[in-house]
Amino acid sequence: MISIQGVQVVFGATVLLRGVSFAINRRDRIALVGRNGAGKSTLLKIIAGMQSPSAGIVARDNDLTIGYLPQQMSLVDDCSLRDEVAKAFVGLTDVEAAIDRINHELQTRDDYESREYSELVEALALRTEQLSVLRADNRDEMIERTLTGLGFERSDFARPTSEFSGGWRMRVELAKLLLQRPDVLLLDEPTNHLDIDSIMWLEGFLKSRAGALVLVSHDRAFLDNVTTRTVELSLGNAYDYAVPYSRYVALRAERLEQQRRAYDNQQKMIQDTEAFIERFRYQATKAIQVQSRIKWLERLERIEIDEVDTSRLRLRFPPAPRSGDYPIIAEDVAKSFGSLQVFSGVSFRVKRGEKVAFVGRNGAGKSTLVKCIMGELDHEGSLIVGHNVKIGYFAQNEAQRLDESLTVFDTIDRVATGEIRTRINDLLGAFMFGGAAADKPVRVLSGGERSRLAMLRLLLQPVNLLILDEPTNHLDMSTKDVLKEAIRNFDGTVIVVSHDREFLDGLVSKVYEFGGGRVVEHLGGIYEFLQRRQLDSLSQLEAKGSTQPAGAEGQPAGAARRASEGSLNYQAQKERERRHKQLVKRVATLEQQIADLEAQIAALEDDLASGRAAQSPEVYERHGALSASLADALEQWEQACADLEQDDSQRDN
Repeated sequence: MISIQGVQVVFGATVLLRGVSFAINRRDRIALVGRNGAGKSTLLKIIAGMQSPSAGIVARDNDLTIGYLPQQMSLVDDCSLRDEVAKAFVGLTDVEAAIDRINHELQTRDDYESREYSELVEALALRTEQLSVLRADNRDEMIERTLTGLGFERSDFARPTSEFSGGWRMRVELAKLLLQRPDVLLLDEPTNHLDIDSIMWLEGFLKSRAGALVLVSHDRAFLDNVTTRTVELSLGNAYDYAVPYSRYVALRAERLEQQRRAYDNQQKMIQDTEAFIERFRYQATKAIQVQSRIKWLERLERIEIDEVDTSRLRLRFPPAPRSGDYPIIAEDVAKSFGSLQVFSGVSFRVKRGEKVAFVGRNGAGKSTLVKCIMGELDHEGSLIVGHNVKIGYFAQNEAQRLDESLTVFDTIDRVATGEIRTRINDLLGAFMFGGAAADKPVRVLSGGERSRLAMLRLLLQPVNLLILDEPTNHLDMSTKDVLKEAIRNFDGTVIVVSHDREFLDGLVSKVYEFGGGRVVEHLGGIYEFLQRRQLDSLSQLEAKGSTQPAGAEGQPAGAARRASEGSLNYQAQKERERRHKQLVKRVATLEQQIADLEAQIAALEDDLASGRAAQSPEVYERHGALSASLADALEQWEQACADLEQDDSQRDN
């Protein structure tokens, strides 16, 4: 469908992409990954035909349709939500023309067994399906199903698009793309403005109904659930892995470790050879050997190690001053805007040291309640901030609130006080703003760079209550991992508003669900919450804007939760048995893998000792690679055994 061959992108003296090549085939589900600034968005624009490369070719099949969703776009507001989404069906004439062309070509060919003929037949089937969608009598139903899946209410359909915020207008464009059913979908961070329910709906749509897909996202769970192939951009090069994201992470680590070991072995041989040349350079009896080694060095293909980011973000929050036992106490809190009641009857207590999540649909009131806590909005009821509570607040638009006229250095210099001012350059280096990057104007920073800079500003203040509203938007995977670890180690209290399931997993111990004008407490982590909602309240997941009952009238949400969790239901027991079998199988698989690797290493060492193996660099590189694989397998085996032991212990209790 699309062939990317030797694509290069150069900005001035900076080489962003160098010779990138890979193909996009029908039904491919590709995750395009890499650090912020690696060129992911640029490559998507090139594939979409919106930007030309400095060199290289992007070849596309005839009549190929491409749908592209950028991170930012300029939208025209001239009609209602329903009418705007209905524009997705204007391509009827183009599809009919494509079908006529394919039919004509099929009639003139007789190579029925060839690959080209099969591809034409498949293209005809896809175009026919598109035509049936465009001509469908149930367009209104399709529009309604797509819009409600993405979180819109039916009451929104007649509203002008100008009334929606930027995040909701991005959903409008996403809805149009999904309804168009293009051959290739290019999505750049589609989950940034979606809530958890909408993300799960989008996952199902992309897996079952989309054509080829190239996806840029920093939501690891989303990538794992949707994609089956990973293309990494690193230092301008593309590395293609035919596996989902999580498996790619492991394979990439193996590749880098093998590369490092091979590099170390080669460097040792080079040093030994150079020492021999230097020692015997002027001895006539060694002239032939010296010249032979010089030629060997000249012909040697040097192993290079992919640059690994050694300036990884190292987040460490200052020690939290001691606060009262309950930093936040809410009693019957309510908030409305005119006739719109956002929530009411909200009562909960956040205990010192707790880490909790606010989740729910966009517009359900999560950020509104945060602003009430911060004193930015008035409200009804009692909302008490406890004794000696010092709040560090990361707003959803924190990165956009930076002064664009300042440089990176000046942004931090203006908030740093005391001895910290003597270490500004060290701090900036730890946040990947070392060297010349410290002098960059804020206006040229990417979204991820702005978020890191805003987070650094927050870290300079000693606080004991962190309120983070969508802190992971625009952050790359490694930065999110380190931020998550820093929050885990923070000894204060944390409230996180986020739709990122992977980020919340293992971080929070309590979930507050917003919806239907209420806030319901769920004890446990994010995946326990999702599993409970899916198994016990599936219909409510589909009924947007609703939330599961709090129990008897007037009964606290926590009491209702405890009443519903007396025992594991049948589905949960099945899931536990399935997990136990997986753990047993993984331990057995790793033990067999370890035995095979040990046998290969032993055989290779026997050959070296007996002289049967040639004393060449390739032999030592293979030995190093096998040893690295063995060490990795042993580490995985130890972890698998620990997981199995823990699972056995839980089953016994």
